[in-house]
Amino acid sequence: MTKRRAVGLLILAEILAMGLWFSSAAVLPEMGAEAGLPASRLAWLATAVQLGFAGGALGFAVLGLADRYDPRAVFFLSAMVAAAANLALLWAPLGGWTAILLRAVTGAALAGVYPVGMKIAVGWGQRDRALLVSLLVCALTLGSASPHLIALGSAEAGGTDWRAVIAACSGFAALGGVLALLIGLGPHHARAARLDPGAIRLAWTEPRIRYAFLGYLGHMWELYALWAWVGLIAQLSFAEAGIVEAWPARLTAFAAIALGGLACIPAGWLADRAGRARTALGCLLLSCAAGLATAAAFGGSPWLAALLLIAWGIAVIPDSALYSTLVADAAPPERAGSLMTLQTALGFLLTAATVQTLPLVAGALGWPGALALLAIGPAAGAWAMRRLIRLRQPST
Repeated sequence: MTKRRAVGLLILAEILAMGLWFSSAAVLPEMGAEAGLPASRLAWLATAVQLGFAGGALGFAVLGLADRYDPRAVFFLSAMVAAAANLALLWAPLGGWTAILLRAVTGAALAGVYPVGMKIAVGWGQRDRALLVSLLVCALTLGSASPHLIALGSAEAGGTDWRAVIAACSGFAALGGVLALLIGLGPHHARAARLDPGAIRLAWTEPRIRYAFLGYLGHMWELYALWAWVGLIAQLSFAEAGIVEAWPARLTAFAAIALGGLACIPAGWLADRAGRARTALGCLLLSCAAGLATAAAFGGSPWLAALLLIAWGIAVIPDSALYSTLVADAAPPERAGSLMTLQTALGFLLTAATVQTLPLVAGALGWPGALALLAIGPAAGAWAMRRLIRLRQPST
């Protein structure tokens, strides 16, 4: 199998499977209206995915499942489990602990999709490592955006049915799992390290790795909080301007996430040539500025608010792949897998806090204040990237 065909199939499988991530977030208003639940309670449906993924990532690494078995089979089985758990939401009481547990299982199973997909991708190249990982982040992003598009289509067909959206996302994920079985493994495919407890110390004592971790955490501070709530943010902002229809907010949410995914490709290409830390720094500064501008424009002109949300979505994600490559560049080869797993787990634990607390902060400060506080993350990440650049390492 050629590299182009294998990577193309991997990207398609990833897009189809990762739609499960925000399958509930895309229809939270409809779920909340039916069950009479506040956003703070429904936020657990999104938070549980983050916590499940973090736990699943550590579990997959400790057990070495993608090393002991064919990663394509791990991808397939993980996608099937995630699809089944997501589909079971149709029978679980909304806002109850059963639904929250099902979302946690979905997140844990997706840890066998996205990281395993990265393992397959890097087996097809070495010099273009940042680009290959960026392609997978692009696929994750497009998949994450897809529930908003599905919900928009459901609305155009005669009113959004959240059950139809959940069922469609589950069906697409199962199809993605089947496609994973058709992917070829590249010439550089190798066993990845299991979680190494000694890597925890190295994550702090090696400056290049420490700053890569800090940059990633700053990036993750805002990323999933924005993705989880962008539909509601757009809807509330537009409502203050007198637009009560749901479709403009859904279209804005889809565009904000999907266009950011497409931006990962040129960012990965640029990072392999101009430097990964420098490219990440530029993305962080743009994201910080876009977030502050969105906060200032909240409730004003709907056109301006939509454009700024989309600009924020474009700037918030392209650097995501770069922190993993920075860690891989700086780490001893035998500890790179453990360090990247640790980095991912810490980042998603942080997102669980920001996703859950954002509507609570908005209730206290208003949505403009809550959105402005998200700028703390990219500002801190930019500081870390500046420190990393000063170390003058060739890979930065």
